[in-house]
Amino acid sequence: MRVLCLGETLVALICERPVPSLAQADSFAPHFGGAMAHVAVVAARHGADVELAGGAGGDDWGTWLRDRIAAEGVGLEWFELVRDVPTPLSFVTVDLEGRARVRRYGADATHAALAHVAPRLGGAAQACDAFVFTSDALLDEREREATMHVRAQMLEHDKPVVFDPGFRLDRWSNPGRAVTLGRGCLPGLFLLKCNRHEAELLSGEPDPEAAAKGLLAGGVRNVVISLGDQGAMLRGEVKANVPARPARMVDAAGAGDALLGVLVARLAQSDFYPAALALGLKEAVEQAARAVETYGSA
Repeated sequence: MRVLCLGETLVALICERPVPSLAQADSFAPHFGGAMAHVAVVAARHGADVELAGGAGGDDWGTWLRDRIAAEGVGLEWFELVRDVPTPLSFVTVDLEGRARVRRYGADATHAALAHVAPRLGGAAQACDAFVFTSDALLDEREREATMHVRAQMLEHDKPVVFDPGFRLDRWSNPGRAVTLGRGCLPGLFLLKCNRHEAELLSGEPDPEAAAKGLLAGGVRNVVISLGDQGAMLRGEVKANVPARPARMVDAAGAGDALLGVLVARLAQSDFYPAALALGLKEAVEQAARAVETYGSA
């Protein structure tokens, strides 16, 4: 199955040593960034036929980003470089506990790229067999309209939709709005992947079991909740609990993207057979553990 991923793509400039703040960083190494870029790359590495929709600026960084992602085997039929717009950059530092601090610049390029590709997304929805997106695609009104149109088109044709809220509430002028929009994406989902905090935000339940029950009642067919050092749980049409794999923490950012990328690959290879979630969850948790042991996650 051909999987369409839609979301932000950027260049992450990462200080590859632990520092307490950006002011102490003395060098940065470039990595491709953006949650959906990470998911798409991990899925492609695990054998999925995956397309990344969106784009970057029409500058040297945009060319570098496009070429790096293409080299990983990700399709870019609906990925565009926009002239006269700088590629988004994020400067990332990581402290001794693996917690990342991010400063983003050039978000307008993300909006401009999606505006360019939006008229072709209807064709992408027809050409692809499944859809994966995050809440980053809901930030801008035009992006949100295009994203929700693809979601509706997929659901109308009984094609599976996967949502990872990936809430970065500091990017929203009204964090409550992010949660409300996220809840609006739940009905009809084949899979919701979230962490413990996001499950609570979406369901109102602090206990993961109760949260999963509420999310399933809200129209989600399957939910995977990552539980950090307690592993991950799967509830819905199939059920599984997977313990965490011990890992040497370097950079915690991107672990969830790695987990989802493996699940997307295994689902795509099984025509989105629900049992593939249970079979693939252990591998996904192990991939997430490997991701935190290096900078840049992918």
